Amino acid sequence: MACTTTTTAAAAACAPAEREKASSSSGSPPTDKPRWSSAKNTAASSTPGPIEHIPPPWRLHGDVYCISFWTSGASARSLRDDHAYSPLEAGTDFANPPGSRPVGGLGMIQIIRYRDSPVGPYDELLVVPGSYDWSRDGPDGRPEVGRNPRISRIYVSQKHTCFNGRINWNCPKHLARFDWDFGPNDSVSVKVYPHDTTGDVTESAPSTVPWFQASFSPISYAPSFPFATRWVNYLGFDTTLVMPPLPRGKGSQGELPSTKNWCSIVPMQYSRTTRVGWFDLAQRDDTGKVVGVHENFWPGLGRWQLGLKMENADLSFDLPKDTWPAPRSKANL
Repeated sequence: MACTTTTTAAAAACAPAEREKASSSSGSPPTDKPRWSSAKNTAASSTPGPIEHIPPPWRLHGDVYCISFWTSGASARSLRDDHAYSPLEAGTDFANPPGSRPVGGLGMIQIIRYRDSPVGPYDELLVVPGSYDWSRDGPDGRPEVGRNPRISRIYVSQKHTCFNGRINWNCPKHLARFDWDFGPNDSVSVKVYPHDTTGDVTESAPSTVPWFQASFSPISYAPSFPFATRWVNYLGFDTTLVMPPLPRGKGSQGELPSTKNWCSIVPMQYSRTTRVGWFDLAQRDDTGKVVGVHENFWPGLGRWQLGLKMENADLSFDLPKDTWPAPRSKANL
């Protein structure tokens, strides 16, 4: 998902409210963080009804906000597990599987508002730190090796996609509350409050402190254009995700199943209307205090980042390309 690869129906119930002062839409970053209206659009995590397994393929529609960055191998290997991974996965083989190590490369942060999916509307935040070497036992008993991007941490706003994302594609999904503010000229701000950062192993309620926050302001004079993630392959980047098996959690809604096998998947995203804009990644509260591990969320990133908004995007998640058991021996990487 290189822009790789996630609301409730509240999206339709909350019309954008104007800010007191519009942020700059010039080619330079806005000089200060936008002042947003108090109107909020908050995705609910406690969606009713039992969880049903809905196998792929999935076809979805929504808006994709994407920030890409480059990470060196040394920086990737020094990344803190407690930031790159959720607490459940950080202490397991998902974070440090045998025969695998982080090698850096193209990474990304995506915030996605799904208006339509097999499990209804929802929000998603995902982090791809870069690529990872991996190995598996070949037919002749010798290890086969590869290098692919991996989603290390991902939050969603309802239990049905949380459960199915884990079962279908080894996506390490956990629940979170998403708070949105909307301003004029398609500006938007979001804060994400995870259920798994409170110390409660049942992940029954969201944190009172956001784990991630950002605002986006499109550049007004930059024309929109079509964009598809598969086109990134022509630049030499493999967008196939390779995901290790997941541990089981004690989620209060039964949303944290485990898996046994590795899998490889190729998520697809396409939008006829993609816009360039500025992201403000400052992780400070109203008093100016840094509320996260890093001042601008991810190590090495500055406050202002150019990124994309893929409007009314079509997204697809098919069956895994391949699945295989965990390797019996560690490859010499």
